[in-house]
Amino acid sequence: MDRKPLFEFDIRASSDKKKRARGRRGMSGAWETSVRQCEHEGCSEDGKYRCPKSPDQLNEYFWFCKDHAREYNLKWNYFEGQTEAEMMDEMERDRVWGRATQPLGSKDERLAWQRLGIEDPHQVLGDNATRNPGKNNPAGGTRKLPAPERKALEILDARDSWSRTEIRKQYKSLVKDLHPDRNSGARHDEDRLQEVVWAWDQLKDSRYFRD
Repeated sequence: MDRKPLFEFDIRASSDKKKRARGRRGMSGAWETSVRQCEHEGCSEDGKYRCPKSPDQLNEYFWFCKDHAREYNLKWNYFEGQTEAEMMDEMERDRVWGRATQPLGSKDERLAWQRLGIEDPHQVLGDNATRNPGKNNPAGGTRKLPAPERKALEILDARDSWSRTEIRKQYKSLVKDLHPDRNSGARHDEDRLQEVVWAWDQLKDSRYFRD
């Protein structure tokens, strides 16, 4: 008994396959839907077996009959024309699917571990990976904060465990020490003062600090 397709269209996988204009390869490797003739000179058999044209053209094919495909494949050498060093390099890249990995102690990897405060007593991650920002960072590093706010804490020499009132007190103290009026009009600390003002702007309305 034929069933009416749901929603007036056929969603069966078998129907979808029939609509596709793609070739079909059998268990022997032959493309059963191929209508090509064998490209070997003088051969009039059906060309149902494809063979790559060259190592540089792996997606372009010759089409042969079964016998001539076997003959072609016996002579095929992917590494033809390469030196031994190039061949070994190609094989090494294939071991990691063409995606080389970085050493565990690489700079980027090491910095990532440092930001997490990971201890590394055996220096598996490199010479500098034992630096624990949770203990050595002036800002404390005890919890996760947005990058601008973390930078602001460093500028103010404050800790992320402080309240907003404590940070404000530290900010006012620095402004007082750096202000030109406190230094007989000298402006040599002007850049530092601007950094301190910027840092407080990042923290004064932050939701990460209690009042």
